[in-house]
Amino acid sequence: MTKTDLMKKWNDEAHAMHGWDFSHIKERWDCPNPPWNYQSLVRTYLKDSDILLDMGTGGGEILLTIGHPPENTCITEAYIPNFELCKKTLAPLGITVAQTFIDDKLPFDDNVFDCIINRHESFDINEVNRVLKRGGYFITQQVGNQNSVDLINRFVEDFNPHSTSHTIGTYVNALEQLDFQIIATDEVIYPVKFFDIGAFIFYAMACVWEFPGFSIEKNIEKLMECQKEIESSGYFMGTGHRFVLVSRKR
Repeated sequence: MTKTDLMKKWNDEAHAMHGWDFSHIKERWDCPNPPWNYQSLVRTYLKDSDILLDMGTGGGEILLTIGHPPENTCITEAYIPNFELCKKTLAPLGITVAQTFIDDKLPFDDNVFDCIINRHESFDINEVNRVLKRGGYFITQQVGNQNSVDLINRFVEDFNPHSTSHTIGTYVNALEQLDFQIIATDEVIYPVKFFDIGAFIFYAMACVWEFPGFSIEKNIEKLMECQKEIESSGYFMGTGHRFVLVSRKR
């Protein structure tokens, strides 16, 4: 198969990403879920009467599975296509939709929320502290700094390692300094397998912050190397890294 043939075959980079939905490659990669269930964890600490903020909701896919009353729910989203999607899908339900531009300025008054959740979104812990009520919960699941490091190193020239401060220990220390009670933590590093190159292309194009400047044409030689690995072993592999933290403002 020639490079031209492969470029025609690997057309997944043209597949539009809506919100944060990887169902397009569901059967074409193996990215195990963490040992905890994020939605169940949130429900453990969330009452229907609580005023909830979901930071960086994407398209609201995970938020909607939690099932919190829309009238008690606010979301933030910075990425413009996702923000526009949220206005069309979440706002009509009665969910308050707010756009954010920088982490250190949330568009809310002090002491508004009973619970703030954050799945894979950056945040400023001082802003979280400002808008969270005393006794309120902050629950976050983060992509750890070892996530996709091996794949990024393979495809991105002059790769700069992820921030060494993006660790569960760093956030625990920061929260404790603000007198938060740390209720629960967990962390996992696991293999991620891609069964066809198109699935990886879709993933890399979606995670543009991890694979800046990625394209089929630019990375054709490296993609062909990965194709050979798939033909030999059935997949090529990277690394996933997640951690979760539950805390309470005292």
